[in-house]
Amino acid sequence: MTLAVFLPLLGAAIAGLMNRRLGDLGAQIVTCSGVGLAALLAIPVFLDVALGHNPQTVVLLDWVSSGDLQVRWALKFDTLTAVMVLTVTWVSFMVHVYSIGYMHHDGSIPRFQAYLSLFTFFMLMLVTADNLVQMFFGWEGVGVASYLLIGFWYERPSANAAAIKAFLVNRVGDFGFALGIFGVFVLFDTVHLDTIFAASASMANARIEFLGLELPAMTTLCLLLFVGAMGKSAQLGLHTWLPDAMEGPTPVSALIHAATMVTAGVFMVARLSPLFEQSETALMVVTIVGASTAFFAATVGCVQNDIKRIIAYSTCSQLGYMFFACGVSAYSAGIFHLMTHAFFKALLFLGAGSVIHAMSDEQDIRKMGGIWKHIKVTWMLMWIGNLALAGIPFFAGYYSKDTILEAAWGAGTPVGQFAFWVGSLVAFMTAFYSWRLLLLTFHGKPRADDHVMAHVHESPPVMIVPLIVLAIGAIFAGALGYELFVGHDRATFWGEAIAVLAAHDSVEAAHAVPAWVKTFPVFLAVSGIVLAYLLYVVAPMVPRFLAERLNPLYRFLLNKWYFDELYDFLFVRPAFWLGRGLWKDGDGAVIDGCGPDGVAAFCKGVFLRLQRFQSGLVYHYAFAMIAGMAVLVTWYVYNQAG
Repeated sequence: MTLAVFLPLLGAAIAGLMNRRLGDLGAQIVTCSGVGLAALLAIPVFLDVALGHNPQTVVLLDWVSSGDLQVRWALKFDTLTAVMVLTVTWVSFMVHVYSIGYMHHDGSIPRFQAYLSLFTFFMLMLVTADNLVQMFFGWEGVGVASYLLIGFWYERPSANAAAIKAFLVNRVGDFGFALGIFGVFVLFDTVHLDTIFAASASMANARIEFLGLELPAMTTLCLLLFVGAMGKSAQLGLHTWLPDAMEGPTPVSALIHAATMVTAGVFMVARLSPLFEQSETALMVVTIVGASTAFFAATVGCVQNDIKRIIAYSTCSQLGYMFFACGVSAYSAGIFHLMTHAFFKALLFLGAGSVIHAMSDEQDIRKMGGIWKHIKVTWMLMWIGNLALAGIPFFAGYYSKDTILEAAWGAGTPVGQFAFWVGSLVAFMTAFYSWRLLLLTFHGKPRADDHVMAHVHESPPVMIVPLIVLAIGAIFAGALGYELFVGHDRATFWGEAIAVLAAHDSVEAAHAVPAWVKTFPVFLAVSGIVLAYLLYVVAPMVPRFLAERLNPLYRFLLNKWYFDELYDFLFVRPAFWLGRGLWKDGDGAVIDGCGPDGVAAFCKGVFLRLQRFQSGLVYHYAFAMIAGMAVLVTWYVYNQAG
């Protein structure tokens, strides 16, 4: 168990510190071997812990001992951890192998491979955390690693800006997460997860003082913790970093958006389900934010033209599904979708990378088309990924996404109904933008210039094989996991890893929803595919006509609801104005002006004036001497008179 967590760290350390001796190939072998062995070890861990119902905690050392705060470094392995470790390691392993082919022209391969393995290690630390401090360590670790990976091509100003943006936006969410951890310690006098969970029911009606107000403790703490999840998982309001993260290499996009960083928030809410179950208000907020995020991202994804950004907004939208699943207490359905989504989303990102590789680094789908005959394997694999994303029977996304919608309906609450209808509409839009991407990228007449089309070629096996492995997951993960995750065996499977109050068991209610609730999302998904085909194959002039006639709406969606412009106006410009003011006027004019710079300027002025007396003329010197004598005599007489 311990090796499954620490082997990626070992690979990262060796590749990063010994890069000159290892070279490119050596670094690739070391990092791929470390993560690959971790992935293999994750299988017996899953079989023993999840299927064998044998949760364990591996204590490594006593970490912090300060007064009442006792923190040990321990690895908590229960079903939730086992699922996450299996998913993270296998997706990360596929990304590592894929990177061998995708990054073969890059000049910093050891550094890239080390960053990937370090990212994987921090995510594993997060999901195996035995306490909130250790979870925060992994939480911040994936933030640092994402900064390094997004800004990997640091010679590009856009990559640097995207890395800084991701780091800063996540710090906003992490501030709320840190406050939540402090509050939990104040309320429970511990940060140990099992101890907190055991006492959570007794604290359901507790009050806590926050910002001078006496507030419901559970609601306040859960909302603060959820702010952290909103930042890390790019929920509406703290989502603006996610599309910009596409500035990193495509394998980075796949790793961040599929199985690691963005899923951390969903995992955290599921892990802390005993706390969230004690606050109806917190669950309601999670549901509304998740459903709103799913809708927002889907609308934006319908009009984007960068192949990676479309998939990025798809990730944001699917994360909304996971969160509103948790909001209606269907945590198992949310984690089920997290697992299936990891496979088909990694497949789509890496497939997009294969397309970009074939198209000589072109990412605009308007400049593609007609390439399916040249890259048939990538084309077929992208079809599989899109079928899973759209929720078409019987691909992985169908089982997990439809379960979430059925659970939202089965919850029987107003916010559950809101989530169901919004989620169903999002299913329609998801299918639409998925097939828009597929049709514009692979079908129709070629829109690239002859030089690019002449060089379109299939990716090498080292890039294709990981896609095939992920495609297998995108096809079968849903059917294989359904009974365990959300079926009738779910109580035995999850054990105590997820806590749901009997009155909140929406997954059980999902099995008894009307037939039309089960078929409606599929009908909408098929309708979205048909609409995309009509608009981009049968009548390709209609989209341009609609964009011109509905130009304000089109510009609104194309510019991502103007969130970036709004934040620039509200936060970025005032921050720059304040910073420049403090720098120029405060530091420069006041502190330096009255301090070292001012004293130096005064002395320089005095000595420049005194220098004028050094003229070489005797009468000037005589005058200075007489004036000096007059001053001395005046001073002496004044003092004697006093």
